[in-house]
Amino acid sequence: MILATLCYIKHAGKTLMVYRNKKPNDIHEGKWNGLGGKIEAGETPEECIRREVREEAGLIIQNPHLHGLLMFPKFKGNDWYVFVFTATEFVGELIDSPEGRLEWIPDEKLTELNLWESDHIFLPWLAENKFFSARFDYEGDRMQGHEVWFY
Repeated sequence: MILATLCYIKHAGKTLMVYRNKKPNDIHEGKWNGLGGKIEAGETPEECIRREVREEAGLIIQNPHLHGLLMFPKFKGNDWYVFVFTATEFVGELIDSPEGRLEWIPDEKLTELNLWESDHIFLPWLAENKFFSARFDYEGDRMQGHEVWFY
């Protein structure tokens, strides 16, 4: 089981995304993603997302907002549980990310990017004032189904 975080940083009608093209054997290679990564021992999801955003983008986020939990059973060989955040408060300058190319994408263009199929489903939920839990079943790179709960 892998615990992870994912953050969509929002500013002036745009979202900071990373085009994953730098890491060898990256399961996300060729896809656009929010920022985030695996939770380390002893870390809270909030500590993890602050660390990951700083490492991947050079930004220090304040007050990340937790929107929900995503579950990806047996995704690329592991069960993934991903805490999903947004952040609108940050300081710092973007760095040359070790993950890939960082780009501010207009919010209305997000779904035009090469995203995982599940991202097309859950990204709109970030604008809603609901807490969500969802399960996305993949076989290889293809989504086979999903279940969603809103609170």
